[in-house]
Amino acid sequence: MTHSKGWSFFAENWEVGPIFRALLRNKVGAMLIALQIAFTMTIIVNAIYIIVERSQKMQRPSGIDEANSFFISSVGFSNNFNGLATTQEDLNALRAINGVVDAIQINAVPLSGSGWSMGLQTQPGAEFDGTGAAVYMVDEHALKALDVALIAGENFSATDIQVRVSSQTHWPDKVIITLAMANKLFPQEALAAVGKTVYINDIEPMVVSGIIDKLQAPWVGWDNVENVMLTPEIRDSKSSRYFIRTTSGERDRIMTEVETLLAKSNPQRIIKDMHTLDETRLRAYRDNSAMIRILITVMTILVIITGLGIVGLASFSVNQRKKQIGTRRALGASQQAIVRYFMLENLLISTAGVMIGAIFTVSLNIVLVNAFSLAPITWYYIPLGMIALWLVGQLAVYGPAKKAASIAPAIATRSV
Repeated sequence: MTHSKGWSFFAENWEVGPIFRALLRNKVGAMLIALQIAFTMTIIVNAIYIIVERSQKMQRPSGIDEANSFFISSVGFSNNFNGLATTQEDLNALRAINGVVDAIQINAVPLSGSGWSMGLQTQPGAEFDGTGAAVYMVDEHALKALDVALIAGENFSATDIQVRVSSQTHWPDKVIITLAMANKLFPQEALAAVGKTVYINDIEPMVVSGIIDKLQAPWVGWDNVENVMLTPEIRDSKSSRYFIRTTSGERDRIMTEVETLLAKSNPQRIIKDMHTLDETRLRAYRDNSAMIRILITVMTILVIITGLGIVGLASFSVNQRKKQIGTRRALGASQQAIVRYFMLENLLISTAGVMIGAIFTVSLNIVLVNAFSLAPITWYYIPLGMIALWLVGQLAVYGPAKKAASIAPAIATRSV
């Protein structure tokens, strides 16, 4: 009995019954708006989740001092060009520049999209699977130049550095790996990996001499982007890439100085491809940035279209029911009651839409997870999406509701 009285009070004061009957008389329009809300919610919630996921990915630290680092390439073109001697002369000159923290020759650059990779395994033999790692060939100055922290073991010494020629297939007997790589090779005992032997090329042993905290591979789209190994090598080649780290605020000045110094020091080569790490990061994530811009544009358009659809349906409803509204006003209904009527009507339509949208959202997310290896959507995105669409609906219907409330009671006496 109490429950029945409560529902009667609710129906009487909030006019649920008349609203349902009115919606049934115009069910096609209400169904279209509900489906539009469902479709909008499905796209927006999944789009926001993708945007957040991509934004977090773009903000991952590379492990290096990006703001104060740049790289530049030297390419010899003369038959008499001595690559190894030139590289050593260049490094000595670069390290002597006032404002340069350190400089190294490196075969690839983090975030650049191009580099070397090899597999490491904890047991020798082709029957065992290796764990992929990006390879950076560097000398004993690498940790300082890259600004990475050694958290276990020791750095390379000058005597560890080997000369690597282009046809070489064997590897040094020491390696420094990232903590992420150590965790992959030695789960539960990553820091204890120092001193242990790993194998490259299936059977070639390398001793883990050190572990660094973080360093990213050149490929930002790689799932194991922090699987990195440093090998103690200097390349004997006509082509060299130098990675230079400067003191804070000195990068741009030193870039100009470095380019001039290298160009004048040896006329038998060309200097090219000088880029900052900031530029490299922008290039690396430009596809993600473009996707975010597109998704934001699509979401904005969908919200506007949905809002306009709600305004259109509400305005049409007001125009169709002017005489009815006037009669209610003549019988004593307040302007607030009229506004409340249309707001509640929209709330019911929106509720149907977001309920359907919740099902569509989960279904689309399952498809995206299977097709693009995305993580499943976090549960709270769905209720947040529902609340957002409810608010859009209420804001969109408020204007037509106010217009309906302004209809004069006298209109009830006019003939159609």
